[in-house]
Parts: sequence; structure tokens; C-alpha cells
Amino acid sequence: MYKNMEESAMPNKIGFDNEKYLKMQSEHIRRRIAQFGDKLYLEFGGKLFDDYHASRVLPGFKPDSKLQMLLQLKDEAEIVIVINSDDIEKNKIRGDLGITYDLDVLRLVNVFTKIGLYVSSVVLTRYDGQPTADAFQSRLEMLGIKVYHHYSIKGYPSDLKHIISDEGYGKNDYIETSRKLVVITAPGPGSGKMATCLSQLYHEHKRGIDAGYAKFETFPIWNLPLRHPVNLAYEAATADLNDVNMIDPFHLEAYGETTVNYNRDVDIFPVLNAMFENILGESPYKSPTDMGVNMAGNCIVDDEVTCKAAKDEIIRRYYIGLCDRRKGLISEEEETKLALLIKQANVTPESRKTVAAALAKEKETGAPAAAMELPDGTILTGRTSDLLGAASGLLLNALKHLAGLDDNILLMSPHVIEPIMDLKVNHLGNNNPRIHTDETLLALSICATTDDNARRAMEQISNLRGCEVHSTVILSAVDERIFKRLGINLTCEPKYN
Repeated sequence: MYKNMEESAMPNKIGFDNEKYLKMQSEHIRRRIAQFGDKLYLEFGGKLFDDYHASRVLPGFKPDSKLQMLLQLKDEAEIVIVINSDDIEKNKIRGDLGITYDLDVLRLVNVFTKIGLYVSSVVLTRYDGQPTADAFQSRLEMLGIKVYHHYSIKGYPSDLKHIISDEGYGKNDYIETSRKLVVITAPGPGSGKMATCLSQLYHEHKRGIDAGYAKFETFPIWNLPLRHPVNLAYEAATADLNDVNMIDPFHLEAYGETTVNYNRDVDIFPVLNAMFENILGESPYKSPTDMGVNMAGNCIVDDEVTCKAAKDEIIRRYYIGLCDRRKGLISEEEETKLALLIKQANVTPESRKTVAAALAKEKETGAPAAAMELPDGTILTGRTSDLLGAASGLLLNALKHLAGLDDNILLMSPHVIEPIMDLKVNHLGNNNPRIHTDETLLALSICATTDDNARRAMEQISNLRGCEVHSTVILSAVDERIFKRLGINLTCEPKYN
């Protein structure tokens, strides 16, 4: 499915050699596994099988690349999923999928299990008796999944003596594992993956088991410049965590080589170093960069393409931040950081071509509008009508264009749309009679059974994946969800209709 999207939606715009990446990355991971004795804890940053951020900023990167490598080791690997208990309590949403972190844990368990990977347990980090975390634990246990608790540690990460003690890591539950390679993953950043690995090293050492740690994280890319757009895009993606890319001072001191890491890894490195010294007598790593096995920077084959893709992502993140600020979901500081990243990337919001087109359409019609950029650069617009919202109108216009149909052709008769409007207003209590994108697609699919034009339009739905859309107003949750499911990159002006 992704291959088809890649070939149709991004012709001649590949900036990343995915096959080279798979080969180089798997070789490095195998060498790291061989470096340690009884057990290796491998922290998997980012998304294991749906890393759409990476696929957007590194055109050619496939979202399931990490999973494909892991499947080669499935007989000797097990997966432990960690989730921050505070994220459960706050109903934190995974932005790319629009689902909460706890639901994503269940999704991950299901997907991993179906493809033959062994999920041994789930860890609730920063656990403090949160009621929603307890409820989630009960749900997991009913599914037969083991659950462990890890706690906040006073003085973390600076008070090494306390952290590396029975009152620090020693208070955490020991996670029972049975395989040589233990992959630690999570539904999103800030879940506590590294802390979970370090806690396990402490417990394994007490049990006389030789264990090691390595980190597999795509971003920031250590051998790209600090202010490279790909690394700036990572900062934009993690603005809520206040991650900051920085030169790795430990690596610079040890090797005289400039590499890029981020603040949380640099902050935690003294803890990891002290941990290894306690366990092995000396640390195998001299820097946070040493901990990683990331080969992504070596597989960029067109820097110009990746720079443009990363800049586009920064603008998208900026608009998402503006809307989240308007909804009261993020702080002013986070919005300010995103604005700063826009300047550092030397782009403006207007660099997004769909913005000007959507705003011009709104000015022309006096009502909310939307614009879409197709892979070939074609710009289409949608306006608000008596029957359709701007997002629905845009979808229909795009499908007609992709199917080679005349713009004046009606894909759906008003006789089909009007009963839906009547149902919404007179029976379901909706104030807005115009049909949403999900209702539009359902109505179109019904019409496609008897109308050849509607059928031809329906056949183009998969070609919407990877398209860019901008709306002059914040769309409903329903419309946002449909665009995500279609694989369309959506941004909105930070205002309501």
C-alpha cells in the first residue's frame, strides 16, 4: 500500500534510499547485540511500524522499516511496551492517528502479536496510583498481559547515588523477560523508554545477569548539521516535550568530532555512564552518540529533496500548533518555539502553497474554503455551499480531477444529499446541515453502484494519500479524522467557523 502511494504521490522526489538503510541498519544492530553477553535492552525511539513523520521528512523512507528489521530477529526478541501513567490520566492523543496513548498500546499489542512478535508485558511509568492507570491495568490483565509499575525517582537524573540504589531504580518492579533481545517501545515520546532500560540494567546486575543497552532512534540524525531542516523538523515534532537539538559535548570531547544529539540524552548520559561503570567496571560508551545505532544520515541520496520535505513538515507542525493553541491544548511557550523554528528553517507559513489558494477562495466566496495540492503541483479548491462544507467539496473536486472528469459533473444528486441533511437536522439534532467528509464518501460510494462517474471517482481515493490540504477554518473532529485516514496532510487557520 505504501509502495503504491510512494510511486503515485511522490514521483521523482525520493531523497532517501530505503533498501540501503535496511541493510546498513540491520548490520549495525546485529553488531551491537553481539557486543553484550546475556541480554540487550534495545530502546526503539519513534514509531516501530508507522513512522509517518520519518516518511514525510525523508521521502523514500518506509513507515515500517524498523519493523522489517525486527522481524528478522523475531525468534530471539520480545517486546515490552511502556506508557507514562500521566499520559493515560491526561488522555494524551497520538497526533498522527488521533487516538489516545492507552488505546494505541492496545493497538500495538494487537499488531505485533498478529505478525508473530512476542509482546511480554506493559510497563506503567511514573505510576502514582492514577485511577485511569489502574483501570487500564485491569483491562490489560483481562487480556492476559503482564503489567509492571515504575515510579518517579527523586533527584532524577542528577542524584546518581540515590538513582542507582534500592530506593531509586530498586523500587521499580523487575520486568521478567525470557529472550536475549528485549525491545523497549512506546506509543510516543516522553513515555520513559530509556529509564525503563536503565532500571532493568540495575535489576539484572543484582541478579548476576550481564546486560547491555543500545538506542535505536531515527531523530535527530547525528551526522547531519545541527540546524539541518530534518533535525529542526524533529524539534517541531517534539515541541510539547521541549526537546532541543544540541552538539553532543561528550562526543566532541572524546573524539574531537561534532555530532548532534538532543538534550534529554545528553542530560541522562552521566547516569548511564555511572550505571555501566557499576556493572562492568567501565562504560562501553563515551558519549550519547555512541549509544545509538542510527544509520539514516548515511542513506540520504538527495539532500535538496529532504530539505524541502522537512521544511514543509515544520510549516505543518506550526499550523497544527496554532490550532492547538486556539483550542487551549498547548502553552504559549510551545507556540513561540514553533514560530522560532519556522524562522530558523528560513521559511514562512505562506511557503505552503495551499494557504494562499484557500484564503483567496475564502475572500472570493465570503465563506470558509479549502485548497489541495496534488503530487504534480496542481492546486484545487473547495468552497462552502448549501449542501457541502468546503472540505467535502474539495474532496469531490479532487476525485473528479484525478478521474479526469469535467468539473461541472455532479457526482451526487441533491436527491441523495438532502435526505442525509434532513436526518442530521431534524432527527439527530445537528445545527449544521451540510454533510461532513465521511458522509460525503458514504453517499458517493452508494451513488457509485449505479453511476459510472461516481465509480470512477471512488477508484481515485487511494491517490489522495500524500496530498496537502489547507482549510481557512478549524475543521470538525470528524473531518480531521477522515483526512488522516486518507493519508492527507491537513493544516488549518487557527479560527473557527
